[in-house]
Parts: sequence; structure tokens; C-alpha cells
Amino acid sequence: MLLILLSVLLVGCGSAAPAADQLKFDAKTLTGEDFSGASLAGKPVALWFWAPWCPSCRAEAETVAAVARDHTDVTFVGVASRDKIEPMKQFVAERGMDGFSHIADLDGAVWKRFGVTAQPAFAFISAKGKVDVIIGAPLADDLDRRLDALAKGEPQPGLG
Repeated sequence: MLLILLSVLLVGCGSAAPAADQLKFDAKTLTGEDFSGASLAGKPVALWFWAPWCPSCRAEAETVAAVARDHTDVTFVGVASRDKIEPMKQFVAERGMDGFSHIADLDGAVWKRFGVTAQPAFAFISAKGKVDVIIGAPLADDLDRRLDALAKGEPQPGLG
């Protein structure tokens, strides 16, 4: 009986299984390199879902690049979709977004894994495997607070 109770308590305390399932993907980066989602497991991660033609993505790109540079304790990955490789590469080059890897999610499979239906969006994944997806472009201060908490393994603050 004690083992059953202990098992129930441990499952309820946050399991890495949800993120582990979502991170079971293989993709190519915009530079053509192989990328395994499983390589992100056990790390604090911020996935930024974007499209090169998206006005909001264009507007927040500089902020995302700066925040990624400031938060080296969080692994950033861009997940580009809804267009072709060349416009994606051009977006990254024009906006100085080359400080972190970008996946070419041409068929939207990674977006689907995280339930992303619109861009821009973020998936914040704690080192323990908790996934929190937000749709929209957070303010720089909100993004900064969320990333600080993610890096420290603390509960995620709400975004304004």
C-alpha cells in the first residue's frame, strides 16, 4: 500500500514524461544539420515558433535575439514554419538571429507536437520536463522574468 501511495505522489509531483514525448522528434536546421529534440531533455529550453512573413515575429525578433544572448543558461531554439527555407534563412540573417539554432519545420510537425497553431509562440521547457506554451509576443520584461525563473528551476511567472 505504501508503494502505491508513494507512486501516486511521485507522479503528481511533475514528471518529465510530457516533455520527453514532445521532444521525440528529428529535424533539420536551417543550415541543413541534423537536430534531435531529445538533445534538449534535462535542460531549461525556450522554443520560439515563428514564420518569416509574420509581422509580430518580425517586430519581436530583435528582442528575442537580445534576450537569448543575455540568457546563456537557457537553450534557445527557433522553430520556423509556414514558409520555405530561403525566406527563413533571409529572416535569420536580416534580423541577426544567428545566435542560436533554428529548425526548418517545413511540415509543421514540431509545431503540432507542442500544440502551436499560431505564431509567434513560445514553449518553455523546464529541466524537469514541465512544458508551458504561450501564444503571442510577450513584452521583453515578461520574457526576461520567465527565462530567469526557468534557468533557476522556479515556477514560471505569468506573462502580462
